[in-house]
Amino acid sequence: MAIAIRGKNIDVTPALRDYVEKRIGKITKYFEMLGEISVVLTVEKGRHIVEVTVPANGIILRGEEATSDMYTSIDLVIEKLEKQIEKYKTKLERRLRGKGFKAELVTPVAAPTSVDEDEFPLVKTKRFAVKPMDVQEAIMQMNLVHHDFYVFINSDSEDVNVVYRRKDGAYGLIEPNY
Repeated sequence: MAIAIRGKNIDVTPALRDYVEKRIGKITKYFEMLGEISVVLTVEKGRHIVEVTVPANGIILRGEEATSDMYTSIDLVIEKLEKQIEKYKTKLERRLRGKGFKAELVTPVAAPTSVDEDEFPLVKTKRFAVKPMDVQEAIMQMNLVHHDFYVFINSDSEDVNVVYRRKDGAYGLIEPNY
């Protein structure tokens, strides 16, 4: 298990590092395959912020908490991640009971590039692996990473699709029209 711990406006002491590693160990027991776990500890205006990203078994779990104490923030973010894991495992169990298991393929997708870099400056490029899934699993993944949209390969149509959260709280789906 690889854990990358970074500090912004704070020195990561050995005691703090040990505490983070011990607490992260609670969530690693739920997964067979784990990528590098990223932990960012930040201090801003008296707030101690902890951000944790866990790539595991083809999903990404993300949690963020801010309190007046770093150790409390670490405990709260681990609790939040455990709730996400429980929610994910419950939904996955229901789906597997109903439909059966489908083999999952991981396919790299290139990030879009800008047409005219002077007119529209591109400030960040992300690359990520996508896997075939149905719309409900994509919505679950989007909720797990706390984003407003999620790009995935639709297992029914085998096209790249996007699910997104609408302002009214419902969800939308963008499908290509060839």
